[in-house]
Amino acid sequence: MALQEVSKKRARGQRVWCVPYARDLSGIEIRGNAKDWWGRAQQVFERGKEPVVGAVMSFRATRGMPLGHVAVVSDILTNREVIVNHANWHRNKVSLKMGVKDVSKNNDWTLVRVESQPGRYGNPYPVNGFIYPAVDE
Repeated sequence: MALQEVSKKRARGQRVWCVPYARDLSGIEIRGNAKDWWGRAQQVFERGKEPVVGAVMSFRATRGMPLGHVAVVSDILTNREVIVNHANWHRNKVSLKMGVKDVSKNNDWTLVRVESQPGRYGNPYPVNGFIYPAVDE
């Protein structure tokens, strides 16, 4: 469904953003800029420091990324490396199966490097943590 929405937006000449893509892919209904997701999730969704498939990784806002960023965990490779799907890491594109490595001193996913090209990881980015999708009871 998320990729269908991306195709529709591109056909209309609209930009592809990380927030609607993550929302469609994860089912986590949060509105606003990516930098606001962590705070807005507090009363509604479970949050934590452990990656889980389907969870949204919430990136903090930085000088180079003032609106923050969100990505959806699609696979866990090790306790310090996951695979994510996300939009607009590369301008107006969807990036599937990109590696993300935890490079934090305390192994707590507060600092990561994202695979910008296959096998090449970029600069470190601060992360708030993971927002977990609601569990159907």
